[in-house]
Amino acid sequence: MTQLFFLLVALAGLGTFTWIIVRRVQPLLHAAPDPRFNDIPRRIQLVLKLWLAQWRQPRYLLAGVLHIVVFFGFLILAARSTELVILGIVPDFSLHLGRWYDITKEIAGLAVLAAVVILAIRRAFFRPARYTGHTTEALLVLGMIATLMVSELVYSRTGSLAAYTIHDITFFTFLCFLPMGKHFHVITSLFNVFFMRLRPGNVKPVKYGVTDLDSLPSLGVKKFEDFTWKHILDFYSCADCGRCSDRCPANRVKRPLSPRNISIKCREAAFAQYPIVGVRQAPSPVVGAGQGQAGAPVLHEDEIWSCTTCGACEEECPIGIEYIDKIVDLRRGMVDDGLVPQSLQKPMSALEKRGNPWGKLEKNRAAWAAKMDVKLVEKGETAETLYFVDSMTSYDDRMQKIAQATARVLAKASVDFAVIGKDEKDSGHDVRRFGEEMLFEALKEQNAEAIRSSEAKKIVVSDPHALNALRNDYDGMPPVQHISEVIAENVNKLTFKPLDSAKTYTYHDPCYLGRHNNTYDAPRTAIDCIPGLKRVEMKGNCRDRSFCCGGGGLMLFYEPEEEQRMGVVRVRQAADAGADVIVTACPFCLTNIEDAIKVAGLEGKMEAIDLVELVDQQT
Repeated sequence: MTQLFFLLVALAGLGTFTWIIVRRVQPLLHAAPDPRFNDIPRRIQLVLKLWLAQWRQPRYLLAGVLHIVVFFGFLILAARSTELVILGIVPDFSLHLGRWYDITKEIAGLAVLAAVVILAIRRAFFRPARYTGHTTEALLVLGMIATLMVSELVYSRTGSLAAYTIHDITFFTFLCFLPMGKHFHVITSLFNVFFMRLRPGNVKPVKYGVTDLDSLPSLGVKKFEDFTWKHILDFYSCADCGRCSDRCPANRVKRPLSPRNISIKCREAAFAQYPIVGVRQAPSPVVGAGQGQAGAPVLHEDEIWSCTTCGACEEECPIGIEYIDKIVDLRRGMVDDGLVPQSLQKPMSALEKRGNPWGKLEKNRAAWAAKMDVKLVEKGETAETLYFVDSMTSYDDRMQKIAQATARVLAKASVDFAVIGKDEKDSGHDVRRFGEEMLFEALKEQNAEAIRSSEAKKIVVSDPHALNALRNDYDGMPPVQHISEVIAENVNKLTFKPLDSAKTYTYHDPCYLGRHNNTYDAPRTAIDCIPGLKRVEMKGNCRDRSFCCGGGGLMLFYEPEEEQRMGVVRVRQAADAGADVIVTACPFCLTNIEDAIKVAGLEGKMEAIDLVELVDQQT
């Protein structure tokens, strides 16, 4: 009878678990396609690094170490759990794992038990601000894990039938509970890491396999099934750790955006639309203005427009959850329905008519070079290297100095270069990320033709947004480098003058140069070549943890609801590091940081300069 009882427990547990998983898979089967089987070796490397080695967990040290203890404890105890389940049905069954395994699993069991106790105390009494909600669920799961550890230890020493029964029932209860909420990540995280995006700077197409956008009945995400299956897997995999929101600059300045909440609200929407028991429910719209009533949208418009696409959330997530593609797809849906913030309508219209968000004349695009010896493709001149200037640096009076400095530094480094001139259009980088795919395609086509006509073999940019667009959004372009990379490669051709200043400098990593294109060392190499320059890092807020200035692309025109400017937060981080001068390598960052210095009341005490301007001054 005992064996029959445990057989029934196992059959009931496995049957229930299988039923739940089948129901949970239904939204993925109805979702949009998303090819994720490319570059299998790279994906296996990511699984070994992010999932198995738990590479990102220690970025939050205490929580990370405790999670690693529990994770590896579970891996070690998996064989023992399997053995115990079968043992209740087949007496005297053993996997014959040996004495060393027995010692290891006892240590692992005690370590997991200790970690669980600490996690429970922390969650109940010393909860970090990033943990919002789901405390009861978390404590329940920690309680089940503790029960598994204690009952296994007791059974191993005493052979107690009661201890075994408690372990067996808790094991299958725990298994069936996992797909019901945030602990679904225990099952899905391996798959989520395997299928994660391999090109951080790239944005997914409107629909995979479709090049004629006019053939589509609608663009972007409007109903739940418009998400791709990978994005729904993201919702299932969210561990609710809050790291994404903790590092999100929009959330930091109290914009109505929390990346964590996007995942959780969409997961709950999936659970509601595809219930474990019952028929599929009618979907609610994914995004809209009204919330709080039956049939209301899952997400609010302001949430989606608040994102700067800086990538901090994705960089922090330990299990590869993506947000930027979802944000862009949701914006595509809103743009398709005409739901564009009023402050963005004018620059969008100007981009369509004039190829720049200010609506300035095309013939003035190269006016910054009027008194300089710069080759112009529009005059039939060619060069091996093309300097793609982009709109901000071409038209803004202050940012034109970056273009002029870039031209001088390229000349000092003996780089033969030309600029397109009037036929150059905005790169379309932020047009695409704001959801206007049709306009982006038009800009891309015009620029691609102008670049091909230039006969250039290389492209250099001073704007990271242009770098990212040309490198990751365009097809068939020559190799693209940021000016910081060119400087770092040509330091031997440049003679640096000593800096006659006692000021302390710090470098601000632009999001689309750093996180999206992994360029961290080249700007620092260039800065550190200047004799006498003292440089400090904004520790905890530099390199892949850099804090977004908030001014990327069309964000300069957007009027968000926020308590504080992101740029002000960034300037104060620099001040806290002891810096007098902030060096950046992006015209948008420079604009926002210079404005933020004034808003923060630090004018005269702190200044900002672009990297290429600094190098130009000191060579």
